[in-house]
Amino acid sequence: MESDHELLQAWQAGDARAGSTLFERHYKCVARFFSNKVDADIADLIQKTFLGCLESLHRFRGDASFKTYLLSIARNVLLMYYRRKRRHDARLDPGVTSIQDLGPTPTTLIQRHDEAKALLLGLRALPIDSQILLELYYWESMRAREIAAVFEVPEGTIRTRLRKAKQQLLVGVESARAGGHLTPHSIEDLDDWARRLRAASA
Repeated sequence: MESDHELLQAWQAGDARAGSTLFERHYKCVARFFSNKVDADIADLIQKTFLGCLESLHRFRGDASFKTYLLSIARNVLLMYYRRKRRHDARLDPGVTSIQDLGPTPTTLIQRHDEAKALLLGLRALPIDSQILLELYYWESMRAREIAAVFEVPEGTIRTRLRKAKQQLLVGVESARAGGHLTPHSIEDLDDWARRLRAASA
């Protein structure tokens, strides 16, 4: 099977088949990215992400993986989406504002069980960038170096933000816990718990 890098080179050289293969390979990842953050317009946001990828393809130098490049575009598309919806308040700060602040209700992806609802509610209560960071870490199994490329900040900054985001998520999950289900009480518990729920929702 051709690697992303090989497909990307072929696509940049004009091979439309290679581009289609890349899109098919990463469609689920991009769909998953948006499904935890918006309750409508997901198809449109996915389309805009791939269109943005196509339009900026000539600027992609291959310093990061294609998946990282694609998710960095998805993050920009998401922020533009919410900024357009909040024209009366252009001060949307993804380091402070949460998806919960923006109004959507948790009706997607991992809502099927009480524990999963608690995780989704906990994530949506975080600042947008913290939610994205944790989802890339848990859902996409991305390393700090790759996440740093998505956010265009140093790797050390991501490691610091990741520790803080995990602590915030622990608090959020505890607030959102439903029924008598066991929820994590430490960072180690959180890592195991989130990955187990991710595997169950795949």
